[in-house]
Amino acid sequence: MSDADLAIAAAEAGAAVVRARFGQPLDRYAKGGTDFATAADIEAEKAILDVLRSARPDDAVLAEESGRDGDPGADRVWLVDPLCGTLNFAAGDPLVAVNVALRSGGEVTAAASADPFSGEVFWADGSAARVRRDGADQPLSPAATVPLVDVDVDPPFANGPGFRAVRLISDLAFTRRFGLRIMSTSLSLVWVAAGRRAAYLSDTDLRDNVHFAAPVAICRAAGCVVTGLRGQPVDEGTGGLLASADQETHDALLALIAKQFRGGRP
Repeated sequence: MSDADLAIAAAEAGAAVVRARFGQPLDRYAKGGTDFATAADIEAEKAILDVLRSARPDDAVLAEESGRDGDPGADRVWLVDPLCGTLNFAAGDPLVAVNVALRSGGEVTAAASADPFSGEVFWADGSAARVRRDGADQPLSPAATVPLVDVDVDPPFANGPGFRAVRLISDLAFTRRFGLRIMSTSLSLVWVAAGRRAAYLSDTDLRDNVHFAAPVAICRAAGCVVTGLRGQPVDEGTGGLLASADQETHDALLALIAKQFRGGRP
């Protein structure tokens, strides 16, 4: 089994748990502030790790709920987000994703993001990006024809107080060109790769970020423009994330973002 096939199988195993537990009463485990995990997060992560460990017992793992396991110096590390959108899920909202990525040699070489409720699995093998529906794969084609931008407004904010997404989305120049969506899950990031969103923005720290490793890799493989909020390489970590369907959209959003860093107001 290739690494990409394994990522898909692991994400599908997690998605099956998430789907089965949807709508059920679930124990919650506090993680600090308003953040928490549910029993579905824990069970989905176990299902994913069982698949990975069975096929690649020598690889290390960094998982959201259980942390890091395996050789700390391992070249191959699986990044696991068993339920991206826990707050949505706990509220009975099915907009969630299950993310699995392999980082090897400093690069993400295999990635899968599964939508438990549509049955779609978005995946990449380090070069091509595809979506699997009913067992058939189709290439992902980003396009900015739908002028919707998803903006993540959940804390913590890596670039605050110099940048605040809420200021950006109230800028009239933004609202004249783009329609705002706030899903609070990385599912909307792979939708950029699929042509369902023009862009996705998050002021987040991307270092070892299990939420974004897979969808960012999928966006890149699909041909999206992916940088930090100042246009810098996204791998620098704390510079946030902007993924756009094309360069024109990306440049327009970078210009709007730059106004916020300069202290501009709508």
